Amino acid sequence: MDIALIGRIVPVFVQAAWTTVELSLLSLALGLAVAALVAMLRLSHVAALRFAGAAYVSVFRGTPALIQIFLLYFGGPQVGIQLDPFAAGAIALGLNIAAYMAESIRGGVLSVDRGQMEAARSLGFGEGQSMRWIVLPQAAKLMIRPLGVNAVALVKGTALVATISVVELTYTAQRFIGSTYKPFEIFAVTAVLYMIMVYGLTLLVDRLDRAYAGEA
Repeated sequence: MDIALIGRIVPVFVQAAWTTVELSLLSLALGLAVAALVAMLRLSHVAALRFAGAAYVSVFRGTPALIQIFLLYFGGPQVGIQLDPFAAGAIALGLNIAAYMAESIRGGVLSVDRGQMEAARSLGFGEGQSMRWIVLPQAAKLMIRPLGVNAVALVKGTALVATISVVELTYTAQRFIGSTYKPFEIFAVTAVLYMIMVYGLTLLVDRLDRAYAGEA
């Protein structure tokens, strides 16, 4: 174990980890926005909209995230979409995780007793108002855990963007291995930093879960 090497690389790897955090946050924000829309399509009374939502979920869950990244970054220029590696990675990861989050949101909404919607409608609320003010607040606490699992998967999935040269944690590790020939030390530091990020996110999800449960 080369302790001196670890001491030298830690500051560089911490900086790379911040890039991973930024990438994760941007992808998560996009994923949640798209997921909410797709979930509403899946819950629509209009067959065409339900089909569109189901098609989105099937495509993005049925194909590897790595292929989606390659398709957007390498294939995008053929159809006029020119993105830098960071933007392409963030968008591809966001669209991918949205397919999983959409099902978590949909499952949370369906878990709320249908009588809640009927009661709201009987009080004069429109369907949109009933969903926003009555159903979604109750469904939110049921979504926290599944969405948290999706977010953790997203953080770990950011390693895939190393393949398109985004200078995040995994890409930095690969570069240092090429110059130091010390894969054990390099990947050990990388693994520890990923664990710290995942652990921090898990604590946040636990806190939110307890808050919605009235325990915090």
